[in-house]
Amino acid sequence: MSTHAAPAQRITLRDLAAKKDAGERIVMVTAYDHPSAQIAEEAGVDIVLVGDSAAMTVLGYDSTVPVTVDEMLMLTAAVRRGLTRPLLIGDLPFGSYEASDEIAIATAQRFVKEAGVDLVKIERGGTTVDRARALVNAGIPVVGHVGLTPQTATALGGYRAQGRTAEAAVAVIDDALALQSAGVSLLVIEAVPSEVTAALMPLLDIPVIGIGAGADADGQVLVFHDLLGMYDGAAAKFVKRYADLRGAALEGVAAYTDEVRRGVYPAPEHRYRMPEGEAARLAELLRKIP
Repeated sequence: MSTHAAPAQRITLRDLAAKKDAGERIVMVTAYDHPSAQIAEEAGVDIVLVGDSAAMTVLGYDSTVPVTVDEMLMLTAAVRRGLTRPLLIGDLPFGSYEASDEIAIATAQRFVKEAGVDLVKIERGGTTVDRARALVNAGIPVVGHVGLTPQTATALGGYRAQGRTAEAAVAVIDDALALQSAGVSLLVIEAVPSEVTAALMPLLDIPVIGIGAGADADGQVLVFHDLLGMYDGAAAKFVKRYADLRGAALEGVAAYTDEVRRGVYPAPEHRYRMPEGEAARLAELLRKIP
């Protein structure tokens, strides 16, 4: 009899639909590298999104706009190698899908073939609805994204909540319904008043993941770096920090720096030693060198 544990069964879209029907909350995180993926796996999350927010959190850009397809593919493939059970979503970056259905399909196919994603995510309603429909017709599962859409944040007036008036809320809901009609499998709704999410939920059959959208969505997503406190500065209103990894990392690196400068590290227990007698033999051999 084999003593190896059975591999974890990968979550499917059908599993997410069953969770929605049963009222079970869906857990999603946005992560960008192999170690983070492994942590998400062991923590039992359902979905991992490799978001284009990597542009700012990992690559140091000022916004999500500059990140390239190749950069996103590299990060997404690294996450794929760290996952077994969760669904993997890849964010199609700005400029990689908007121009035509053909470009959108070609980009999405790269994410499926080269990075092993289960779904791709695209932002907004409008012409993005056409891109979503084309991707679904090409056999590629799609995640829609409405409300605050970072790729077009400038056009929306910056990183601020959307749908705050009744008319603006209707626009967000219209986008969500259009994306559902186009065949998306999942919807992310970001930075909208909780009343908007509550009004939207009875109108949708697909699972809805909220971020800064209240508690009525089927699940929640937070950025790995946000929830673990891995950066300095103010966080968005909706972020809850569950750890202070930046503080712990800073303390650790500062202690290391201090010990190296004082000659405390490496201590004897951190050093390799030659077997007994080998140091004397080495000295003898060195004496023979001209």
